[in-house]
Amino acid sequence: MLKKLVRKIKGSSLIKLGYKIIFQTIGLFPADEKLIIFESYLGKQYSCNPRAIYECVKEQYPDYKLYWSIDPHYQSAFAGKGLETVNRFSIKWLILMARAKYWVSNSRLPLWIPKPKHTIYLQTWHGTPLKRLAADMEEVYMPGTTTESYKKNFLEESSRWDYLISPNHYSSHIFRRAFHFDKKMLETGYPRNDILLKDHSDSYINKIKKDIGIPSGKKVILYAPTWRDNEFYSVGKYKFDLNLDLEAFQQKLGSDYILLLRMHYLIAGNLDLSSLEGFAYDVSSYEDIRELYLVTDLLVTDYSSVFFDFANRKKPMFFYAYDIDTYRDKLRGFYFNFEKEAPGPIVKTTDELIAEIKKSESEGYPLSPEFTAFHQKFCHLEDGEAAMRVVHKLFG
Repeated sequence: MLKKLVRKIKGSSLIKLGYKIIFQTIGLFPADEKLIIFESYLGKQYSCNPRAIYECVKEQYPDYKLYWSIDPHYQSAFAGKGLETVNRFSIKWLILMARAKYWVSNSRLPLWIPKPKHTIYLQTWHGTPLKRLAADMEEVYMPGTTTESYKKNFLEESSRWDYLISPNHYSSHIFRRAFHFDKKMLETGYPRNDILLKDHSDSYINKIKKDIGIPSGKKVILYAPTWRDNEFYSVGKYKFDLNLDLEAFQQKLGSDYILLLRMHYLIAGNLDLSSLEGFAYDVSSYEDIRELYLVTDLLVTDYSSVFFDFANRKKPMFFYAYDIDTYRDKLRGFYFNFEKEAPGPIVKTTDELIAEIKKSESEGYPLSPEFTAFHQKFCHLEDGEAAMRVVHKLFG
């Protein structure tokens, strides 16, 4: 009860106004030219493009002062890593944000925090788009907003970005239109994918498996679906029905595989996998999906942008799109013909998915002309040096 009251007070318009006045006052002072604030997924993770950029800056420019903006509810995700952190919306956070020369984020920052004139805002974003974004969305089904309000707020936020990272030419074209972005596009490839292009020893892979708590003697299936705009508990808390028969998966694939389930960061609630112990593992809270890619032998997803990244691994991908008609025609819409260009088979039932996995196992995984065309279109910039290109552009 007390926590709810505190959150209500913190979220009040009067408190926000006070924060804004403090922020604007501090922002009048000169910037700290070597202060960078990083944030990933609303302060919930040490991951994605901001992490890759952070690691590169730390190595190349050790004299910079680097802070991570974090949601205090997710402090454990940042503990023990030698990071300088600051709690979102704390007084210290306000002071650092107002003084910082650079903001680096992969999602939106609160609009009620004004960007100082001296601050350079690098927006890294977090995926190659399949589903329609921002101004390109015809209808918005998210809770607590309307289509008009959502687009207005999004475009007000994107107007503050000074630089935007793009993973490929295809994305650059869409980002400019969907985000109404007319400033500097950094078409560099995604820094977060650099790790996927490097050679990794068996001992490194086994260490990741040990950290996750999974056996090393079986192949790994990663299931990483996206969220559904119209399935939610409240604002910012989405529910998700797997629509996947995990018992059938275990029965027919359990002798050779284990299953990792990675839910989207916006999805609230935990998976009950108690009846599938030793086969299915909930890795939704694992800090960085890049390491999950490294131990994965085959990916199962739907419309999530993870498949653009995983394509760099050149391993099997399967698309469990049980609601594709609704998602494509009502919820979001796609930027290209997904059924024709998907770099793997699209299925709608658990039985079909199992059959395709077994087929891939028996026939091997030849790189089809469709996959080659997909890889050339979406992964052509990925060479393991994207973070370096971004860092040298901004800081060097």
